[in-house]
Amino acid sequence: MKAFLFIPCLVEHVLPRVGEATAMVLSRAGVTPELPSGQTCCGQFAYKRGRPDLTRPLARRFVEIFEEAPAIVSPSASCTAMVRKYPSLFEADDPWRDRAARVAAKTFELGEYLVGKLGSPDLGARYAARATLHASCQTTRALGAGDCTEKLLAAVEGLTLLPLAHPERCCGFGGAFSVDYPEVSQAILAKKIDDIIATGAEAVITAEPSCLLNISSALAKREASVKALHLAEVLAGGEL
Repeated sequence: MKAFLFIPCLVEHVLPRVGEATAMVLSRAGVTPELPSGQTCCGQFAYKRGRPDLTRPLARRFVEIFEEAPAIVSPSASCTAMVRKYPSLFEADDPWRDRAARVAAKTFELGEYLVGKLGSPDLGARYAARATLHASCQTTRALGAGDCTEKLLAAVEGLTLLPLAHPERCCGFGGAFSVDYPEVSQAILAKKIDDIIATGAEAVITAEPSCLLNISSALAKREASVKALHLAEVLAGGEL
């Protein structure tokens, strides 16, 4: 079984370890990961800025690269959700609409793919730590895949999950939101960090790279000892 890796810009340029962990986890699940060359931005930022004209060429590029993939797996729910919006960028009589729909139908976030498609919540992973989970807005609300993340973490040997007082709270990133409304974004983030520290956890886990970067930066500024990890890193068992 083979799957194409869809590695978002943020992972490629800032969090490459997350991409490496994703490939390792897929291999552990019996899937051969393949990284197609020529990947570009999925267009999410331009789309959320109300610029479908800038997003459309990127969508076409993505479709051309991934059209022959048996399955497409990404460590980002937000970028996966963007690909699923691609068909709406094209008119009903535009052949790109059907092509985009076929690609969107086989594009999955990592946890969603492992649990929903493979039925493999237990990968034999071990990660000894007391941790808490930041369930990102994109994973839980955009994709509805939050339960997949929870099932995967529940099966990790040695991992104790501690509940957040306010698990529904956003981390404040929101892509362009944090740029347009930095004060509001930082206020939301501060409350999230307060909740994380209050659990007494050694680590905070999330399935969304943008949340990971936002939270890890804030923890560093507070000089907190809590380690921020992506779901894939935990499932890889710290073997990187």
